[in-house]
Amino acid sequence: MRAIVDNKAMLTNTRNDVSVEAEIDNFQEGKSFNAFLATNKIPMKWNGKIYVGNAHGMEFTSEGPDVRYIKEGR
Repeated sequence: MRAIVDNKAMLTNTRNDVSVEAEIDNFQEGKSFNAFLATNKIPMKWNGKIYVGNAHGMEFTSEGPDVRYIKEGR
């Protein structure tokens, strides 16, 4: 099976519950990814339930990008 990962994810600011769409890079499912928001890189780490990251004194959470699995072969 091959995984196709979307290059965008929704980030939510935990202080005021504002959500924005961010571009992601270096996604490792269940571990981490980097989110780019207005030229700022926010490293996101998996805590067992959601991805959590801190930048500029704010905390962001994300469910992560959409991952689709494609069955290859016979």
